[in-house]
Amino acid sequence: MKNIIQSIQQVASLPLAEEQLLLAAMERVEVHKNTVVIRADQVEKYVYFIEKGIARAYCHTEKGEQTIWFGEEGTIMVSFMSSFKNAPGYEYIEMLEDSILYRISNTELNTIYTNNILLANWGRKFAEQELLNTEERFIGYLFKTATERYEELLQRHPSLIKRVQLGYIASYLGITQVSLSRIRAGIR
Repeated sequence: MKNIIQSIQQVASLPLAEEQLLLAAMERVEVHKNTVVIRADQVEKYVYFIEKGIARAYCHTEKGEQTIWFGEEGTIMVSFMSSFKNAPGYEYIEMLEDSILYRISNTELNTIYTNNILLANWGRKFAEQELLNTEERFIGYLFKTATERYEELLQRHPSLIKRVQLGYIASYLGITQVSLSRIRAGIR
């Protein structure tokens, strides 16, 4: 659970008692490669923490699947529409490797938030961080070149390049795989 504890503490430092309360409510789940854990067509009942493995979130568009997010060890996976509005989300989240996840139900998490202000504040900090990450990605998509977006991905998540199919990375960057190959050749 080392990666889970790290991800919890990276959001906001918690006293040991609160950390243990959150961990005690989690259930370990082993998931095979290519399993879709979160589906756009249903209300997701759980929030997932990646202990081992890598995931991608994608949406279906008229052009096919559009990758919008990657998660690796220590990342929290959540459908915000399901968690906040009890409605189906817009994304699918698929595991790209055999994975070990820990999950907590939205119901249990909300009960914990109601009964513990430190964990409620932790949840707020997590939501704030995700909002800022989404805004940063959106702004980058509008104002950075594909090469700049690729270089930023390399800098922030170097292991993704070795573990994720280039087609998914190209989709995430909003370019074709051919364009990605040119960018990669130009950087070498």
